[in-house]
Amino acid sequence: MSLPLFLVAALPSGPSHVLDGPEGHHAADVQRLLPGEALLLSDGAGGLVRGVVTSARKGALTLALDEPAFVPAPDPSLTVVQGIAKGERAELAVQLLTEVGVDRIVPWQAARSIARWKDERPLLRWQATAREAAKQSRRAWVPAVSAACATRQLSLSGTVLVLHEEASVPLSAVPLPASGEITLVVGPEGGVAPEELDAIGGTAVRLGPEVLRTSTAGAAAVAALSVRLGRW
Repeated sequence: MSLPLFLVAALPSGPSHVLDGPEGHHAADVQRLLPGEALLLSDGAGGLVRGVVTSARKGALTLALDEPAFVPAPDPSLTVVQGIAKGERAELAVQLLTEVGVDRIVPWQAARSIARWKDERPLLRWQATAREAAKQSRRAWVPAVSAACATRQLSLSGTVLVLHEEASVPLSAVPLPASGEITLVVGPEGGVAPEELDAIGGTAVRLGPEVLRTSTAGAAAVAALSVRLGRW
């Protein structure tokens, strides 16, 4: 079984470290790690270090640390512009995208988005969801979740692919760059409006004959891209 991963603000570099606070509580009181058991610490930006529990108390663990390591960021990177969905589907999309390895998530207030963000609370939920999903999937990189953008505010770079049910180009056949950035655009429940497709540009692609929900389409596409890029 893979080692549990806990996120810290800065990667410790000394021979020992006390893991306390919320992560210490999770490790000591929820997962109940005991002396002799190992875990991973990460700063969420590629830094990674293995630690062995030397002592445990309520809310904290003392660890003996190995030498820290650094996991390079994948190249090309994968950005998903995710149409804002209603209810729990939005957080599900973020969770699944993180678990399959997305590098950056841009919440998109699309024309057909039913949900409308009126304050920063939804963004904070997306960021917290990405953080927890990164821990669950043992990722050394926590995907960045940026502020929500309307279509006119999107700044897309690299190879831009738009998931669209009427596209004729399969995702499996579109050319991919060897480095740089791949940006995947996923519409909300109502899909991508024609005027948005024109404004975004890029290449319209489809996964197959089936139409997936907005909460799962992006993750399925990132998984397919990960195979093609040699990540998986």
